[in-house]
Amino acid sequence: MVQTKKVALWGLGIFVAYTIIHSPARAAELVQIGFEGISDAANNIGEFMTQLIS
Repeated sequence: MVQTKKVALWGLGIFVAYTIIHSPARAAELVQIGFEGISDAANNIGEFMTQLIS
């Protein structure tokens, strides 16, 4: 079980490194999209909590 997890993490790391080296502009775009999604989710949770209090 631990060995499988270790192999999967190495595989993911190699894939990420390959993607960054092969297409850095696309990798940056994906990171930006991810952070925008996290930011939107946090804003929506904050708005929801504000509506609960009001």
